[in-house]
Order: sequence, then structure tokens, then C-alpha cells
Amino acid sequence: MTNNKTEIVFQNGWRMPLVGLGTWQSPNEEVKAAIQWALEAGYRHIDTAFSYQNEGAIGDVVDKWIKSGKLKREELFITTKLPMIGNSADKVAKYLDLSLKSLKVDYVDLYLIHFPVGFFEGKDETDLYPRDEFGKYKIDKSTDIITLWKEMEAQVEAGRAKSIGLSNFNSEQIERIVKGCRIKPANLQVELHAYFQQKLLRAACAKHGITVCAYSPLGSKGRNAMNEKRGLPPPVIPIVLEDPVVLEIAQNHAKTPAQILLRHLIQADVVVIPKSVSKARIQENFGVLDFVLSEAEISSLDNLDKNCRSFDFKHLAE
Repeated sequence: MTNNKTEIVFQNGWRMPLVGLGTWQSPNEEVKAAIQWALEAGYRHIDTAFSYQNEGAIGDVVDKWIKSGKLKREELFITTKLPMIGNSADKVAKYLDLSLKSLKVDYVDLYLIHFPVGFFEGKDETDLYPRDEFGKYKIDKSTDIITLWKEMEAQVEAGRAKSIGLSNFNSEQIERIVKGCRIKPANLQVELHAYFQQKLLRAACAKHGITVCAYSPLGSKGRNAMNEKRGLPPPVIPIVLEDPVVLEIAQNHAKTPAQILLRHLIQADVVVIPKSVSKARIQENFGVLDFVLSEAEISSLDNLDKNCRSFDFKHLAE
């Protein structure tokens, strides 16, 4: 891989920047500042979702940049996601409409099915995780990912999404989509970091020309906080940023451990979307395009894989 590679190319020809800003768990005022700092630092890839409830704040900043002439819409890559309450064919257009309105754009560059299983809708669109009278999540076990995907394809044909893809899908579900699709998924977004490298899943994607985007590319302490908030036991997650191998490589390159972990993934053509609302961290996370890890360093980092998932979806069984 060369020093100056900054993007990957989908099989449909559209390009996706290798480094983007993740916005999960970023409240409106914090995400506004984060988007501003990110655009100033050179980011042109923003990842959000209907379920993050911050698309409107993101849209406010993006709209100001475009109207001011500092940025053209086609220079920006925006990813958003269909919420679990929208996981039926008759709801795809509705929820994409809501996202486009909030983001203040006519199209998104990538629209993902956020999760392969849906919820029944609750009282309204703000009820993202509806529960029944017994306090259990109202999971729609009849979710049909094939008919859902056909409606996703219709959004591409209508010009409302340049590309479509999947999030949190496994290899069997991907195979089912590929066998029945007219438009192949362009991208799969999953948890992926040095302690959880998803090598078999990545190989399954490569077989079909599906690119991969890593959320939580630095591990995720936020998962512990989320479990604590829900009264669930925290997952046992080793802190990959403190691994001795990562620390040594960081010292050798005069880079931070976070930069080493991000570089490890992008040299494998995996897109990274680290989330931050800190100006310094946002700038730091973007500083991964000016150095290259050696083959020996890549091998050392590859060997760190512990199959250690931080987001196991057990909260859905509450």
C-alpha cells in the first residue's frame, strides 16, 4: 500500500474515504462541534444513523459548509442507516426520507441496514427500541432481509442512495443477500479492531467484492458504560490501546497507539470510523495517512487477534 492512498473503490465505482468520523453516542451539541473540527481537519467522511438521533445536528453543520461555498456536496461522503424499527420493505423509503430531511441533503452516499433483525414500531419514530407490556423488546422475528434488500435497491434506482450495504450481518446472511440481489452490497460495517479482526467474515466479503468498514476500531470503552446504564454486567474487554505490541510500534513511529491501530486496518483496505468529540483526538485520528507500517509490524498486529467482541447484542435479550 502506498503512502497516499486515502480511499477505497466500491464495485459500482463510487469511492469511500478510508478515514471517517463516527458519531455514535454523540449528543447534538457535541456532534456539531465534532463535525466542525473534523471538516476543518480534512475529514470528508461522516458516519451516522437514524438511531443515533443526531442527524439533524450533523445536517446543520454540513448545510452551513455547503451554503458558504467551503464544501461541495459531492466532496462529502455521508453514511447513515435504516433503524431496526424500519426493517420492513414498506418502511425503508419512510425512514430514508426522514434521514435525508434531517441531514439536509438529497441523497446519502451509503445507506446501510443497521441490523439484520428488526423491531415492531412503537408509538412513533422516536421510540427506537419499543418494549411490550412486560418490558421485553418488541423484536420482529419475521424480518425478511431479502424483501428488505429489494427495497434498499429501489433507493439506489431512485437516486436517494449512491450505494447500499449492511451492518452487523454475518456471512450466512450476506450469502443470502448476494444470491438474491440485483445490486450487491457495497460495504459491510461491523465491529473490528486488533483484538477482534473478523478474518473469516472479511474473507467472505472479499469473495463478493464487498468492502469492510470497522466501527470501534480502537476497541470500545463506551460499551461498558452502555451495559452499566442498562444494569447489565460489563463485558470483559482487554484494552487494545494498552497492548505492549501496539505501544512499541507506536514508539518506533513516534505515533500514538490509536494511530497505529487505525493504520493497521487501513493498510488492509478496511475503512475506519473512530468516534470522538475531542478536537485533539479528531485531529489525531486523521493523522494516519503519512506513514506506513512494515510487513513485520503488520504481522505482529495481525497476531494480536483474540476474537474479543465488545458488542455482543445480549442487551436485546433483556
